[in-house]
Amino acid sequence: MLSTKVQSVQQDVKRELEVAINSLKSYEYKSRSSPPVFTPGYMVWLSSKNIKSAIPTKKLSERWLGPFPIWKKVSTHAYHLKLPSQWKSIHPVFHFSLFEAVKKSTISNRHREPPPPIIIKEEEELEVSQILDSKLKRGKLWDLLELKGFSQGPERSIWEPTENLKNFPELVKDLHSSYPEKTGLNSSRA
Repeated sequence: MLSTKVQSVQQDVKRELEVAINSLKSYEYKSRSSPPVFTPGYMVWLSSKNIKSAIPTKKLSERWLGPFPIWKKVSTHAYHLKLPSQWKSIHPVFHFSLFEAVKKSTISNRHREPPPPIIIKEEEELEVSQILDSKLKRGKLWDLLELKGFSQGPERSIWEPTENLKNFPELVKDLHSSYPEKTGLNSSRA
């Protein structure tokens, strides 16, 4: 008699647990949206939330970087992006929640693509608008260059050794006159 009562209580508890689990599942699926499907070549903006930049505060840095093309789908929720070569230290696989789809502008000439690199002596060279900063790294002087034509993201500025700036003597001189107290400037550029 006691064993039948225990069995009936267990069956009641099991039934109630199944009802509770089914109601939680239905609520979960109502609030969960399915992940968007991006195909290779699709352009997306990447959130800068988890990416360090040269800008000292997140408040002043860009919120969205890119746009970048999707290279391939890695899993149901992750995609591999084609990132610029200067981003080689960043792992190129990201969760879809960090993407914003690129929307085509309805206003003509609203977005301008960055200019193609200049070819000098059969080598590509990007146009530099100004030198933003300078630092000593392993005994070598490096300059932070702002590139022309790039409006957003870390791809608009890159660190280059000062010895590579032979084609920009006026920009080097401007930085030297503006910031003579910078480390290494007096000895290397005088």
